Amino acid sequence: MERGRTTYAAIVLTGGKGERLGGVDKAALSYRDATLLDHVLSVVDDAVQVVVVGPEKDRPGVVWAREDPPGGGPLAGLAAGLAHVTQEWVAVLAVDQPGLTRDTIARLRDARANAVLADDRPQWLIGFWNVADLRKALPDDPRDQPLRRTLLQLAPVEVSALPGEARDVDTPADLGTLHTP
Repeated sequence: MERGRTTYAAIVLTGGKGERLGGVDKAALSYRDATLLDHVLSVVDDAVQVVVVGPEKDRPGVVWAREDPPGGGPLAGLAAGLAHVTQEWVAVLAVDQPGLTRDTIARLRDARANAVLADDRPQWLIGFWNVADLRKALPDDPRDQPLRRTLLQLAPVEVSALPGEARDVDTPADLGTLHTP
């Protein structure tokens, strides 16, 4: 897999309930004069396909999918997104990752294998995966199943996160740090 010539798809999971944020739509949260969804889409703007899993928004150029049932968890979201992917490789990302950059994706791709970003632990919603491997690993019913258990089966290479790269937005305190460097 050569970085400059390998095409890939991206799946962005946005279907979380945002319960610890009072039910807020994380994809719509403001970040650097845009939204978190805009930010994540910008770091995969070289992907051949982009599938966003969650409530549909007005974003041209992406395919929308919905997990079954809505709220069925990230593994159900991954399964819904994979149903639309035609590329051999896919970046799988959560929408609430303001530390992601194009370089994050490039480093994951450079692993030339199933790969996950890791800081003090693997960040299962920041990874680069072989689509056939993912499809084989998915349980028949992915609803409310742990994403980690499925992805661990693929023995991913851990790519070290740079400072702040793996931070996510789960709580009001995390939200307050969005606008700080």
